[in-house]
Amino acid sequence: MANVPRFKLNTGALMPAVGLGGWSGVTEEERANGWTFMLTALKAGYRLIDTAWIYGTEKTTAVAIKKSGLPREEVWITTKLHHQHGPFAERFFQESLDNLETDYVDLYLMHWPQTSKWVEGDPEPTDEDGNTITTDEWTFTQTWAKMEKLYESGKAKAIGVSNFSVKNLEKLLETAKIVPAVNQVEMHPYLAQPELKEYCDKKGIVLTAYSPTGYKTVLTDPTITEIAEKYKASSAQVVLSWHVARGVAAVPKSSNEQRQKENITLLTLDPEDVKRITALDRNQRLCNYANKYGKVWGWTYEQLGW
Repeated sequence: MANVPRFKLNTGALMPAVGLGGWSGVTEEERANGWTFMLTALKAGYRLIDTAWIYGTEKTTAVAIKKSGLPREEVWITTKLHHQHGPFAERFFQESLDNLETDYVDLYLMHWPQTSKWVEGDPEPTDEDGNTITTDEWTFTQTWAKMEKLYESGKAKAIGVSNFSVKNLEKLLETAKIVPAVNQVEMHPYLAQPELKEYCDKKGIVLTAYSPTGYKTVLTDPTITEIAEKYKASSAQVVLSWHVARGVAAVPKSSNEQRQKENITLLTLDPEDVKRITALDRNQRLCNYANKYGKVWGWTYEQLGW
């Protein structure tokens, strides 16, 4: 069994520092078959699956947990409220619980700060340019108030946010009764986000990195490959160990059994190597970055605080 450390959230809960990213593709078939790589991960020792309503893999997460034979309480489930669903948070939270075949989730995240226009049956309405249509009639502070009630119900054991900047966290905390337990953001050596890290540390918010390895762009960086050689490990192991050394959780997605095992076999990096990796930061987004209209899911970098 892999010895994955756990990070203490502001609720007192202990969250595995490395989990499995539950995105499984865009086709119905890819999503339906997602349980296969989730099951190999659970068998390898993963105890956290990070899914989302919009991923379409909540039902497959339930299948994988059932097939693993593990008790529900041994698997940490994180899921997310879609950016269109803020005004209907209770309805879609219940839908997520039903999909996951559970009566609670360990962590419920607001997937994005922006709210997209409600169109029944169309979760991602876009304009003629292909940009997500957002609305100012509902704000993330209103969504957060609804999520606080879900936390108080006991059905969301912890609540947090995703893709939030210092700017939007500041705005959220002006009215929040509960400080988010987690902020899940794109983070890797080319996007180390030191200011956000410092801010979240001060507020007791645990950062979780998505796209944590930075794909081949980062994994083939000469500094990373040199350090990997030193530890006789994979580049991904080095980068994931760097995250954990910084106190950042990570949810890498891999459907390859061998890589899954490697990803939870963490290294103890020398402090000097941690510094060298952090120094690679170039504020470069590799997953969610602006399109030709300067927007990410309908918002500009200025609105996102990026």
